[in-house]
Amino acid sequence: MPETTQLTLPVLPIHNGVVFPNMTVTIQVASQEGRTAIEAASRSDQTVLIVPRLKGSYASVGTISTVERGDDGNIVVTGQARARVGAGSTDENGALWVEAEEFPEVDFIDEGVDELVADYRAVVSAVLENRGLGRVAERLLAMDSPAQLADLAVYSPDLSLEQKIELLEALDIRHRLGLLLGWMREVLADQELRRKVRDDASEQIEKSQKEYILRQQLEAIKKELGEEGDVSSEYRTKLDEGGFPEAVAEAISKEIDRLERMSEQSPEHSWIRTWLDTMFDIPWGTKTDDRLDLDEAWTVLDADHTGLHDVKERIVEHLAVRKLRKERGLESDSDRDTGAILLLVGPPGVGKTSLGESVAKALGREFVRVALGGVRDEAEIRGHRRTYVGARPGRIARALTEAGTMNPVFLLDEMDKVGADWRGDPSSALLEVLDPAQNHTFRDHYLEVDLNLSEVLFVATANVLETIPAPSLDRTEVIRIDGYTDAEKVEIARDHLLPRQLLNAGLEPEELEVDEEALASIVDRYTREAGVRSLERELGKLTRKVATKIASSDAPDVVKIGSDELREYLGKPRVWKDEASDRTDVPGVATGLAVTGAGGDVLFIEATQMDGERGLTLTGQLGDVMKESAQIALSYVEAHAGELGIDPEKLDSGRYHLHVPAGAIPKDGPSAGITMLTSLVSLLSERKVKDTIAMTGEITLQGKVLPIGGVKQKVLAAHRAGLTEVILPRRNEQDIDDVPEQVRQDIEFHIADTAADVLSAALN
Repeated sequence: MPETTQLTLPVLPIHNGVVFPNMTVTIQVASQEGRTAIEAASRSDQTVLIVPRLKGSYASVGTISTVERGDDGNIVVTGQARARVGAGSTDENGALWVEAEEFPEVDFIDEGVDELVADYRAVVSAVLENRGLGRVAERLLAMDSPAQLADLAVYSPDLSLEQKIELLEALDIRHRLGLLLGWMREVLADQELRRKVRDDASEQIEKSQKEYILRQQLEAIKKELGEEGDVSSEYRTKLDEGGFPEAVAEAISKEIDRLERMSEQSPEHSWIRTWLDTMFDIPWGTKTDDRLDLDEAWTVLDADHTGLHDVKERIVEHLAVRKLRKERGLESDSDRDTGAILLLVGPPGVGKTSLGESVAKALGREFVRVALGGVRDEAEIRGHRRTYVGARPGRIARALTEAGTMNPVFLLDEMDKVGADWRGDPSSALLEVLDPAQNHTFRDHYLEVDLNLSEVLFVATANVLETIPAPSLDRTEVIRIDGYTDAEKVEIARDHLLPRQLLNAGLEPEELEVDEEALASIVDRYTREAGVRSLERELGKLTRKVATKIASSDAPDVVKIGSDELREYLGKPRVWKDEASDRTDVPGVATGLAVTGAGGDVLFIEATQMDGERGLTLTGQLGDVMKESAQIALSYVEAHAGELGIDPEKLDSGRYHLHVPAGAIPKDGPSAGITMLTSLVSLLSERKVKDTIAMTGEITLQGKVLPIGGVKQKVLAAHRAGLTEVILPRRNEQDIDDVPEQVRQDIEFHIADTAADVLSAALN
């Protein structure tokens, strides 16, 4: 062990990374704690102790680093050596100073270390070769120093932040190399397994193609020799080999008998053959076994989607029920099964449709999607009767054939877009499909036999609930997906969207680096949505611009993009958010919250008083309910002017005008009641509304605050707008639990029972 040195240094904590010795990085210092540490560094020869902090706890080992000043709150630091963190105290400026025991790296010749280094180089080389990064491996692994070689693992995408911190805390090089060797062997084993699965699948496809060609050739030879087999006999052979339900087998047998008695020249001959072919294509009795490993299901769901905890929890509950029933011998022999119908409701782009594929992957089932948007013909669901020319089964039966099993995950996409006309109402035909008490005997008009849909897991999606008929809605379990926070969008962009767009643009991951600040700027300045669809389009535009530069040999080996470079690639920002401080700097303007088709939004309500006949003017395309809320607010103000500190003469001195921007967008609902009341009281009492607060709630003539809906979406909108306080009705207090923890920490909630509670919290 090398000799140690005792130092006293200021601590700079970092939350999303690790700095190792001999490593030079740029760190953004945004917090007051970080700025205080940098100021303290100037009193310690520009030296700080950088310590990772995870889940509120400091690592036991930090990195002694030198600091160079940067621009816009960024600093450049260079790691010098590891140091064990000792006791600490805070100085008069608020900086944390600790006693640090320095552990300089000393490379030494040791047979055991040499073996570990050799094994580690071999494993890492294999991992990089599997990824097509052989040249990178040659450059990285040529390093002589075992300590520096081990510390290069900080750049590996295969290691988690916890593992990198554990690596920093490993002061002994043998221990450090041993940890790395174990982790990288796991990565290599996973790569080998994936490659084996891919190779096996490719061999199976080639075998199937070869068999298909040979069978086609055999059929052609038989036809030339006049040895074509008897059609009815072939059908009977299939019937004997298949595990058909009794009623289905009986129906098929009758149709085969009819086929035998019928001339080939009869039009019905081809109709019967088409029906029989369809019946044999349906996977009667074929089922896939559910993957009942709950931990693995969570892993699959978390890997594909960030957030969406409620949906994932419901899927795992479904798995848990099936697992317990199977383990305890409670599997029912009847046709009915524990089927489920989930309805995912939320704004566009939040991942409702793609979640269906993740559910199928987690369960180990086949996945099939049916787009219901614009469907107006009932026959699309139930099929056409066989008497019509060109008749065929409905989408439900065809989807089972496509899936190849009777228990797939079935996605009914855009359920709120189903229409109705003279051809029937498809949503009514869906009632039987979506009823667990009835769908074990679903009857398609073309097949005319019962289809058991009770084992199918139905996942429906919709943007709004209002256009879904009440009977259909009653048969589903509604799960709301209310959109993502900006932090979640950045995480989704980094982990899911950017890698996909890099692949689409033909770029390698190491050719483009987009830092977190740039991703946050794209979310904040170039998109305005609850989901991430526009965000993915912007990332696609960014990667295409980079691909153009690289293809024209006009770019370096690695293109690094920060927030300052975004304008070059994406153009000028397209989203400008109204600052509450600018809008509420005069009395009579209050900040409300609303829910639109694209998620939550901030709503500014303006009030003014004019000379003229006493009355109320409303503008901004308001619905009847919202107009009534404005009249209620004015009536309450007039009735309680004395309590509110309003001069009665001023109250009677003219006409009031309430305006709700943006004027081109229709608005309705009672949830702006307390915002209108606050706007009027602010105007008449000449007291400004706080520029940090937003509110939502219905107001009554008695001044009571009634509950409203969409709390999560509204609070997320307030958080995106930089507001730090939200007023909610008392009966909506329980809905705060639905708001993400990170947002709850940033926002102070005021719970209101009456108008007095609202005004005391909102007015300066």
